[in-house]
Amino acid sequence: MGRAFEYRRAAKEKRWDKMSRIFPRLAKAITLAAKEGGIDPEMNPKLRTAILNAKAQNMPKDNIDAAIKRASGKEAEAYTEVLYEGKGPHGVLVVVECATDNTTRTVANIKSYFNKTGGQLVPTGSLEFMFSRKAVFQIKKTDTLQIDELELTLIDAGLENTEIHEDIVYVYADFTDFGNMSKALETCNVEVLKSELQRIPNTSQDFTEEQLVDIEKLLDKIEEDDDVQAVYTNIA
Repeated sequence: MGRAFEYRRAAKEKRWDKMSRIFPRLAKAITLAAKEGGIDPEMNPKLRTAILNAKAQNMPKDNIDAAIKRASGKEAEAYTEVLYEGKGPHGVLVVVECATDNTTRTVANIKSYFNKTGGQLVPTGSLEFMFSRKAVFQIKKTDTLQIDELELTLIDAGLENTEIHEDIVYVYADFTDFGNMSKALETCNVEVLKSELQRIPNTSQDFTEEQLVDIEKLLDKIEEDDDVQAVYTNIA
């Protein structure tokens, strides 16, 4: 994925690490996962993942438990998961996943972010064929980890590809194999740092560092919105 990938990942992680709203965002993900698949993490891979990601951000156990309990309350019922698609500066493609209790407010905000940075929203579904939904797992790379052997073991669980960036191994599978891959990695006793469902661009585009600065202005605005859960682009 190259330098652009590293630039994007580092910039995003830096912003998210500093965001005071990170715990509410993680709590919302836990609540929605529990609402969708039940409150038992052993039977709900999506909830198990949300909890794992929350723990990775040092979210207190009491906060996690409270988020799970809210799944059966009116607060969870009020949330609607919505998807917005748009074209940003220099033609970058952007897909935004939101969870909101007021879609009118959310769409107005997202639209304004695009408009103010020279972009525009496009009808939902316009970019669907340009992205593929994938289950993505981040594994700690160690001296004892045998990548080739791990790949052979994970094939039956739906492994599509692996990539290594610095000391992290990225494991990719189709989103429908999320549960199978999660269980397979647990069986392999490898350290999973993070796991999530992502939208991966089928065709990536290279941007100059100057263009990336313009694009980051849009992404900053989007990712700071309380209703936004995840943002995906076609940056190479």
